[in-house]
Amino acid sequence: MKMIVLITSNVEDGLDVATRWQKAGAPGVTLLKSFGLHSLQTKLASDELEVPLHIASSMASMMAYVLREMELNNHVLLSVVPKELIPTLLDEARAVMGDLTEPNHGVAFVVPLDEAIGVQSYTPSSGDG
Repeated sequence: MKMIVLITSNVEDGLDVATRWQKAGAPGVTLLKSFGLHSLQTKLASDELEVPLHIASSMASMMAYVLREMELNNHVLLSVVPKELIPTLLDEARAVMGDLTEPNHGVAFVVPLDEAIGVQSYTPSSGDG
């Protein structure tokens, strides 16, 4: 088994890829909303984000405030799949997002897993597509 991970800053692309992975046979696809460190640094450096004085008194409360105020504009897709499915899922990602080696097209990587517990085959319900 392998875990395939895809990170994209385009929410629509993330949803499209997740649906394609599911249709291609991925037993499950998890989508997480996130933001990158570069986005956080850029926002802080540009003074777009003002931290109220009562919050700025401690670093922990200030970071918690900043993180709450950040727009979650990335999707991280995770799926645990048989290794034979990886080329198909990467092809599906490329079909939506283009050449992943180009800047700002997303990042994909595959992680080998020693063990995966609870992974079951995807079976579409009668309400699915």
